[in-house]
Amino acid sequence: MAKKPSTLINMLVALLVITAVSGGLLGLVYGMTKDTIAEVDQKKNAAAIAEVLGTDENAKLETVSIDDLTYNLAYDAQGDLLGAAVKTYSNAGFSGRIELMVGLLADGTINKVSVLQQSETPGLGANMVNPKFKDQFNGKSPNNGYKLTVTKDGGDVDAITAATISSRAFAEAVKTACDGFEANKSKFMKGENAQ
Repeated sequence: MAKKPSTLINMLVALLVITAVSGGLLGLVYGMTKDTIAEVDQKKNAAAIAEVLGTDENAKLETVSIDDLTYNLAYDAQGDLLGAAVKTYSNAGFSGRIELMVGLLADGTINKVSVLQQSETPGLGANMVNPKFKDQFNGKSPNNGYKLTVTKDGGDVDAITAATISSRAFAEAVKTACDGFEANKSKFMKGENAQ
């Protein structure tokens, strides 16, 4: 069989065929796995909500999205707000976006923080998942003067060593959750706590 000459048109046709086949296979694999990926994300969010809120199985959950934040609200049997697990994020991490689930009690006190997604530098910014860093927020409240900025910037958050940018992004995401919860709390109130 004779070899085709290497011309621009032959190379473009070959490239087009390879691209079409690769794109088709990629689309096929995505179609086969998208439900599984969505299910894993849903389980990850549910586990994070349970972790940061610490509510019992009798709490009623309601999800509300306002201004790019998702509030997973927990109510007791009387309809009183127990707290919220706020899904928040910051795009200011050293390696990009970080996503957190911030558990807030009804009075705005931070109960617990869980890291949902981050791609910070291993051994540095990625240490945000360690209890030594993320647990410093537990029991703190911006309503009681706790400043959600790193100490280097005049705040109360102890930064991760050699990872100030990641620490700032983490604190920013927590502050966004706290501010959003406070701004919208009156909308979340039901039962005898409603205004």
